[in-house]
Amino acid sequence: QVQLVESGGGLVQSGGSLRLSCAASGVTFSQYDMGWFRQAPGKERESVAAISWSGNTYYADSVKGRFTISRDNAKNTVYLQMNSLKPEDTAVYYCAVGRRWRTWPDPRISEYEYWGQGTQVTVSS
Repeated sequence: QVQLVESGGGLVQSGGSLRLSCAASGVTFSQYDMGWFRQAPGKERESVAAISWSGNTYYADSVKGRFTISRDNAKNTVYLQMNSLKPEDTAVYYCAVGRRWRTWPDPRISEYEYWGQGTQVTVSS
């Protein structure tokens, strides 16, 4: 079955950086969109960034210029480099597997079928 394991979360001061990783198994990783999402307490889950099988990317306006999504198909891993972190970035971050063979990744939550367990990111002011 499909398994996604996120890592790299933690506590960081405002302005700091973190790199999240998500290792996938049970899926032909190189063929699928991969996405990063987050959910803060009392808020709905939202899309943060996504990357298509071909490497095209999507970013939410709130993270453009600060976050970078990338993938290593040889390692079945997707990354989220987060720089210039702000307290409002505090959330549980999830990775997810989307659809196959899209030219551009779709950021809608409904387009992602398999999800990881999440990793906590806390940014202190």
